[in-house]
Parts: sequence; C-alpha cells; structure tokens
Amino acid sequence: MSTFVNNTVVGKGGLRVAIKDSIDIAGQQTRAGSRALDDVPPATKHADVVELILAAGWQIIGKTNMHELAFGVTGINAWTGTPINPQAPLRVPGGSSSGSAAVVAAGLADVALGTDTGGSVRVPAACCGVFGLKPTFGRVSRSGVYPALTSLDCVGPFAANMTNLVAAMQVICPDLEPEQLPASDARVGWLNVECDPLIKATLQQALDSVGWQRSVITLDSFVDAFSAGLAVINYETWAAFGYLTGQGLIGADVEARLLNASKTNAADLAHAEQVRTQFTQAIDAALETVDVLLLPTMPCLPPLLSEAANNSSVASMTALARPFNLSGHPALSVPVKLADGSLSVGLQIVGRKGDDARVCAFGAHLEHALNAQPTNKNLV
Repeated sequence: MSTFVNNTVVGKGGLRVAIKDSIDIAGQQTRAGSRALDDVPPATKHADVVELILAAGWQIIGKTNMHELAFGVTGINAWTGTPINPQAPLRVPGGSSSGSAAVVAAGLADVALGTDTGGSVRVPAACCGVFGLKPTFGRVSRSGVYPALTSLDCVGPFAANMTNLVAAMQVICPDLEPEQLPASDARVGWLNVECDPLIKATLQQALDSVGWQRSVITLDSFVDAFSAGLAVINYETWAAFGYLTGQGLIGADVEARLLNASKTNAADLAHAEQVRTQFTQAIDAALETVDVLLLPTMPCLPPLLSEAANNSSVASMTALARPFNLSGHPALSVPVKLADGSLSVGLQIVGRKGDDARVCAFGAHLEHALNAQPTNKNLV
C-alpha cells in the first residue's frame, strides 16, 4: 500500500494526523509526489498548520502520497505508487490528496491534511468514503505549502467523522467557533446539476431523512465556472512548476498537462477572472435565500483503475467541485452510502464565505440523521 511516503513520527499523544507531501515538516523533504523534486533539501521549518497540529499535542504519524505536483484528479502516481482506495480497491482513490483520504478511510490516522485547488480534498474524500472540507479561501494559513502562490488552493482536513473534522478545523483555524446543529426545517438549496441518476437519487433520499426545507436552484454560469477554474489552475501551476518539464523527470500524464497548461495566456486568465466575479456573485446571491447549497461532490462513481487511462472517464471527476475553488466558498463532502451498501458517494455542502462552522454543522446534522437510519441492503 502506497499511502505513506514517509512514516516519521513527530510529537506525542493526541489524535493521529497524516500530512500531505506538499506541506512542509521541518527536517523532511517536501517532494509533492514528484521524482523531479527527489533531491530537494529538507524543509527548515514547519508549515503553519503543522505548527498548530503539534501545539495542540497531536501526533503526526507521516507524510502521505499524492497525485504528482497536485496536478491530477485520479491519485495515480507511477513513481511513488498509487494509494489503495479502502472502500473500493478496484477504483481510483481520487486526487490530488489521495494518500490523505486513503489513510483516514483505512483507519490508519484519525485526521489527515490535504490541499484543494480544484477539488483535491473533496474528490478523494468522496472516492474513499470519508469527510473532507475545503475551507473558505484564505481562512487557513498556507505558509509552508506548495505551490506558494495561488488564488485557488486551500489546506483542508479529512476525517472519518464530523467530530474529528471539526476538531481539526479548530486546530488549524483557531478562530473557528463551532455552531449548533441546524433546525430540522433549515432552508437548503439543491443545485440543479447533471449527475448520475443513481447518485442523485441516493443523495436526495438521504436529504429526505433530515427534513430540511429544500428548494431547487439553477445556475447558468456553473459550466463556465468550471472552465474558468481550469484556466486559472493551468496558468498558476505552469508558473509554479513549468520549469520542471522537458527533463524526463515527470510522469507522462502530468508532463502533458503542464505543457497544455503553458498555452493558457493572459487573455484566457482575464476572461477567467471575469467569470470568477460573475460566478461568485451568483453563489452569494443564491446563499441569500438559503442557509447552504447542496449538490453531489462528484457527478459519477469513481472510475475503475483499469479505466483511468481513458481521459473521458476522469474528465468529469472535478466538474462539481472545481467551481467553488474559483469562487472561494467553503465546501464540505459528506459520505452517503448507496442503498446496497457497496460504497459511499459524496454530498457537497457549500456555505457563505466565512461560514465554515455552519457548513460543518450541516454536515454533522446529516451525519447524525444517516447514522440513525437502519441499513437495508435489499433496497434497490
């Protein structure tokens, strides 16, 4: 199993925490899953989030594997190996924070930290059947996190339950004040997006068990926001890692993506920024009428590893997650079991900027409601 890339123990006691290999731990290399960074010197200081984890008395048990340079959605890594998806070993673990999701799903860590630039916490959380939060952009420090310059990326936690996830957020975001569970008649908006009918039916059945007052919201700019988010990540990732291409040190998939990203120009970025403004305003307006927005984390089941080489099978994995990196709103993925109990899919809860605690409260409410439901594997 290639979940960990370094199993060094830092600190003693407290919850067991795993750290993605794009986050600095003093004395350890930060290689971001890439052979091109195999010779980088060890970090001289901890990232801010690592300092906070240690100050809380928690135990860092290792650094986790990832999709190379955090520039991929499957979690497949030919150099460091691909983490096994504990809930579905034949399916991809999701990327780029693949190891962080897998280590929590396997019970090897209580909490893991990942990063989310285009769904890289929420997508692997959905693939592996755990909770994963992308906080409000800028809410959690990125000092000591690669790449250093970004307008999309956020450090976020994974956990197997909301209690641990909220505890992790209180550590890495010290000003977070947890909220009480929302009322059963809280107002929520279901975003009308395209997804697999099985996923839609599963998630809406789960929502029926909570009792929230649900309305349907349609956003015309959703597809444009995905494309704009892709343009921004391409522009910024090429600026950060383009110098590593052409040396035969990067996996073929990431090398090809980086070279394609190099074609993103200033005009593309300017258009993406216009879409960012429009989409952000649309989400803000929608959240004036409801407490949170709901939609699937992924529009489909995680692709099989045997299918992952087919671009069409993975292209849509971030279709419903990436737009909220563009807008900067907090978004949480909550695992919801399919009726046959075979695996979990993700429900995404999106809140107002700065309302990370409310998003978590809705996630905890849903978790409690689902745990109270009897399991029936004979349901169709």
